[in-house]
Amino acid sequence: MIRALYPGTFDPIHNGHVDIATRAAALFDELVIGIYDTSPKSLLFDTAQRVKLAEESLAHLPNVRIATYHGLTVMFARDLAASVIVRGLRAISDFEFEFQMALTNKKLAAEIEFICLMTSLEYAYLSSSILKEIARLDGDIAGLAPVPVQAALRARAAELRHAGASHMIAPLVSSRD
Repeated sequence: MIRALYPGTFDPIHNGHVDIATRAAALFDELVIGIYDTSPKSLLFDTAQRVKLAEESLAHLPNVRIATYHGLTVMFARDLAASVIVRGLRAISDFEFEFQMALTNKKLAAEIEFICLMTSLEYAYLSSSILKEIARLDGDIAGLAPVPVQAALRARAAELRHAGASHMIAPLVSSRD
């Protein structure tokens, strides 16, 4: 059995993530979506919310499960007995970052392979940061994220507006999320 790990913060999961997960699930016996729970990023949703949204968004994939982790991704992959780490690529900037991370992780865990799947063209522009910004500005997020994520984003944006928060839902940190 080949188990793969698709790690990320998934804050929140969007249709680009679902696309990569769907395609990776077709390649491996089991795909674990690893939700990093101690991100240095400023997160909109806590770990439990991100797990719930991922579970709801990926429920149609029978060989996918969701797990949280902290620490080094390769150590989590070892703990899972995953032989592959899957990442998605959108642009050249993603490639440079992922290439550096793959080489570093290969040095730390030579037995684990790293696979990058190119995003489908329809999601090449999409990141969690962009999705959150559109939601913050009350834009149309239909088609960008699964329905449960759309509802959660709208509710969170409304909470922040009601609380008088004039700041962004979550600061734009990186396009690699």
